[in-house]
Amino acid sequence: MPDYTRLDRLSGEACLVGIGETDYRADYHFKPASDSPDSYALAARAFARALVDSGLSKDDIDGLVVGPTLAMERTGEVLGLDTRFTAQADAVNAIIQATLAINVGLAECVALVYGNNQRSASTQYGGPNAMGGERFQAYVYYAPWGLTSQGALYAMMANRYMAETGFRPADLGTIAIAERDFARLNDNAILTEPLGIGDYLSGKIICEPLRRPDYCLVNDGGVALIVTSRERAKRLAVPLVSVVGIGASDLHRDAASLRPRLLDFYHSGHAQTAAQVYRMAGIGPRDIDVLQVYDSFSIHVPVALEGFGFCPIGEAARFIAETGIGPGGGLPTNTSGGMLCESYMQGWNHQAEAVRQLRGAAGRRQVEGARHAQYVSDVAGKTASIIYRAEASR
Repeated sequence: MPDYTRLDRLSGEACLVGIGETDYRADYHFKPASDSPDSYALAARAFARALVDSGLSKDDIDGLVVGPTLAMERTGEVLGLDTRFTAQADAVNAIIQATLAINVGLAECVALVYGNNQRSASTQYGGPNAMGGERFQAYVYYAPWGLTSQGALYAMMANRYMAETGFRPADLGTIAIAERDFARLNDNAILTEPLGIGDYLSGKIICEPLRRPDYCLVNDGGVALIVTSRERAKRLAVPLVSVVGIGASDLHRDAASLRPRLLDFYHSGHAQTAAQVYRMAGIGPRDIDVLQVYDSFSIHVPVALEGFGFCPIGEAARFIAETGIGPGGGLPTNTSGGMLCESYMQGWNHQAEAVRQLRGAAGRRQVEGARHAQYVSDVAGKTASIIYRAEASR
């Protein structure tokens, strides 16, 4: 077991004090790219809202982490920022980067900014012109056999998982329905039409066994988060939400052929990440009040539930049925509607929702008494997790 004692000392020393998102629902319509805000404009809109939310000014920002859709220099230029620390990362690693930078003194107040005009720009995540293969060989490895989209690759994973565990199409439907039920309580969610199990099972199969509700949205939007030191956060007029656990474990060996995904559904990476994140936070799965799972496809959810110890391996279907992951359930999961129903922001909107829940500001979908929120992801072999805590007092 690695020595995590140095990381343990970082627990609670960085706080999320600002969140900002664009108007996903209002902006969800086709329009010519020339008439649409680009990724930088969307990011800037979210950043301005995060500043207002935090009570900070632009001059207070001395660190910047940008999402992989944006260039670091151009983002800083558009936002008008000169910073001591600048980096690029996906959602979960942006939080980790900011936490580490603050704790080693590279910055005190870090803006995390993401923007994506994927819908109006007609970004292709599948087909012969799919993006991403230059970075992740798994995206194109199986193309000669007709698997030319992320949906096809996750369908292959889902088929094996279902064969191994007895997970059924109706169990996938339960996940999609739970997220839709949360989305219906969220005025900024895109998909809010009622969805029942009959509707799900009679729906069109896109790539067996995945139906349309199992797929994430593709929409334009932006998200910004502001992370600062605990001492600085105490001086702000916002509820205190701290980062108490971080963990990561990347599975690169044989990643191009999807073996980490297909052999054990990333559970070996999950186990290492879980050991780190729960030790650092000083809690376990049973202490989590709200769970946010990277859900580009619904199959992520049962795999994560098992991998992070919410239920035994192979028993996610029973856990979901008996415990419940929707509104009123024992483990509310993807409480904004997630990327299946609220907005596909590549995990960034999950961070904003976690903070909102811990502030007690999620409106009709608020989880009563939420104190710990966890985010987990397993994308292209990169398993990672964050645990946030609502502080009882300053």
